[in-house]
Amino acid sequence: MQILVIDKMHASLLPMLGEKGYAVNYQPDISRAEVLETISNYEGIIVRSKMQLDEAFLERATKLKFIARAGAGLDQIDVDAVLKRDIQLFNAPEGNRDAVAEHAMGMLLSLMNHLSRADRQVRSLVWDREGNRGTELKGKTVGIIGYGNTGHEFAKRVKAFGCNVLAYDKYLKDFSDEWAQESTLEEICDQAQVVSLHVPLTSETNRWFNEVMFDNFRHSVFFINTSRGEVAPFVALQAAIEKGKILGACLDVLENEKLKTLTSEQQSAFAYLAQSDKVLFSPHVAGWTHESYVKINEVLVHKISGTFPLSVSSNLKE
Repeated sequence: MQILVIDKMHASLLPMLGEKGYAVNYQPDISRAEVLETISNYEGIIVRSKMQLDEAFLERATKLKFIARAGAGLDQIDVDAVLKRDIQLFNAPEGNRDAVAEHAMGMLLSLMNHLSRADRQVRSLVWDREGNRGTELKGKTVGIIGYGNTGHEFAKRVKAFGCNVLAYDKYLKDFSDEWAQESTLEEICDQAQVVSLHVPLTSETNRWFNEVMFDNFRHSVFFINTSRGEVAPFVALQAAIEKGKILGACLDVLENEKLKTLTSEQQSAFAYLAQSDKVLFSPHVAGWTHESYVKINEVLVHKISGTFPLSVSSNLKE
């Protein structure tokens, strides 16, 4: 089987695939035009985020048997069009779920304890103990929205801190376990003091956490988004912070991550968020650890070769 790899991948991928007997053409610098010219020669393609795999692509991919996404999100792939053609679709949320969960925990603890601000102040010879008094996570009610791979791993970690953990997932039923209690979205809105998003970007989740949604929360919350930035747009985050509905926001993902292309509305709201000590940013790296870089390859190769152990968490979700 001939496989085309069009994004930069960890060096471990090629020998892993070679051991399984696949012929691999590694072209991390290939352009979309070049992909469209040559994709008809390949039975498989491995992508990260270089290009949209849409109808125009699929019409050229006449031999394609599978698409493998090196990561969790599938928002750059026309999933319905792929499955309609009986092309197998693999992603690898199992490979970076630990990384995302640890990153979310790190951001949350840092924000609750003002570590970023305190560090800046001490470096500037400001010694403000009272102004940097922290808030403990223990005993808080944490609402997890999306109980797939990363949501489940995050639940394990906050449960270990002595939290009451509620989880909502539209696509799962009867999933309560030792880490989280299955809940409705309304129950999370009523009880949660910390809210963490672990959902894919779809037409339903795009701009889901708007100003109205944040108004539904009874408590002021610490808000974490390590899923997709479009789920919680800048203007909604700004409004929720101004109203006191958000005590602090941990944002690994942004509504528009091409910061030089922000619209005027986005620029205004982002400027507000950027100057606020209630916001902690990171550049979409929650799942981007040295370890996950290799583990994602391992998961994909096992799925491509049909040797991945099936489980509830082995699906096309976050």
